[in-house]
Amino acid sequence: MNLMSLTAVELGKKIKAGEVTAVDAAKAALEQIKKLDGEYNCYVTVDEEAALREAEEVQKRIDAGELTGPLAGVPVAVKDNMCTEGTLTTCSSKILYNFRPTYTAEAVLNLKKAGAVVIGKTNMDEFAMGSTTETSHFGPTKNPWNPEHVPGGSSGGSCAAVAAEECAFALGSDTGGSIRQPSSFCGVTGIKPTYGTVSRYGLIAYGSSLDQIGPVCKDVTDCATVLEAIASYDPKDSTSVKRESYDFTSALVDNVKGLRIGIPRDYLGEGLDPEVREHILAAAKTLEEKGAVIEEFDLSLVEYAIPAYYVIASAEASSNLARFDGVKYGYRTQEYTGLHNMYKKSRSEGFGPEVKRRIMLGSFVLSSGYYDAYYLKALRTKALIKQAFDRAFAKYDVILGPAAPTTAPKLGESLSDPIKMYLGDIYTISVNLAGLPGISVPCGTDKNGLPIGLQLIGDCFQEHNIIRAAYAYEQTRAYERCAAAKAQD
Repeated sequence: MNLMSLTAVELGKKIKAGEVTAVDAAKAALEQIKKLDGEYNCYVTVDEEAALREAEEVQKRIDAGELTGPLAGVPVAVKDNMCTEGTLTTCSSKILYNFRPTYTAEAVLNLKKAGAVVIGKTNMDEFAMGSTTETSHFGPTKNPWNPEHVPGGSSGGSCAAVAAEECAFALGSDTGGSIRQPSSFCGVTGIKPTYGTVSRYGLIAYGSSLDQIGPVCKDVTDCATVLEAIASYDPKDSTSVKRESYDFTSALVDNVKGLRIGIPRDYLGEGLDPEVREHILAAAKTLEEKGAVIEEFDLSLVEYAIPAYYVIASAEASSNLARFDGVKYGYRTQEYTGLHNMYKKSRSEGFGPEVKRRIMLGSFVLSSGYYDAYYLKALRTKALIKQAFDRAFAKYDVILGPAAPTTAPKLGESLSDPIKMYLGDIYTISVNLAGLPGISVPCGTDKNGLPIGLQLIGDCFQEHNIIRAAYAYEQTRAYERCAAAKAQD
């Protein structure tokens, strides 16, 4: 039996029942990484010794009855922009090539408290800037469904690792769709919770008002279980929200009778691949047959989401990335004359082209004379987009649409045209601008056998609605494994 073909909850049950140990599970994940990661490049750091040591400690605590949760002993991969004490955390960038944090991100700490075993750090677009995991300093990650295609981004390493069964589940971060879009491309399930639900403490910031950590899993049950483990109020994060309840698994019911689901007409128009459209509408029909009330409506303002997002995110990035200057930690140029020259050369040599592009764009929109014309206008647009969603949620419980306009493009296609890459986030970006929760669930494959993702969006703090709809839909179709994972059986 291949332990890595089980879902995280299934594996946790076997460990709890004493059928296998946490060490067996960690070894199975490490074995899968050795077999497949040379081709797919999902990980940038794997510390085998530390993982096995941690698994042994966890197993002792399980045997002693200290750890009884559903994730105890289960191997997890963590995106490389979440700090892990003593382990390299590089954001897949040259400028942080040797950075070992002195503390661990709150979300990762919460997983460790639940008994999950961290196997390694996954590849990503440099500083989470990109939609394909091709801007990484450590080379691109490849899609396990077809290695000629991208896995999406920026959490492409996490999503590809789950699809290739190189871990039981993973953590990603979502600034403009970076969990949902790669989940769609890799045929896995990923959820971005309401902004403030999961602590951002220890997450290396890209766009602070947009970033949110979330789980990437094989199914909706795993996503709800992991979200329950990582969500918490954290006084160390000024944007953390104290919620009345952190119970998400109670939404795992196969019943959508009376659930009001709206489909924005704007999401089904120009630019959407006909095959993706067909599968999304088929999924909506399935939910309707199960008792949901489906209706099309006009969301409006969709075309303004991308310009508003890239102005706001780039402005915040230019500010957040100012700290990487070659002085305190990370990469420093070898030859320089004076402090300013050292700053300039360290940053020029340390950052990749996409990061430089966004820093320069951000500095431009924040500069004197352009601040009002671009940045303030983008903030007003963000407020209008939130109002449009508020009006929609006064009428609907869930908004249904695609996670991406196409299936995964081929490697090298997107980087040659950055604008085309930016437009690939059209269905996910608004969710971050409005701070809403969203989930991507596999809903079929195209003629080339590449996965298609269904996106379900909920109102703030209404994760229950999207988890319920996703779970009910998921019950109608079996989880499809990619050929790379099947070959290891």
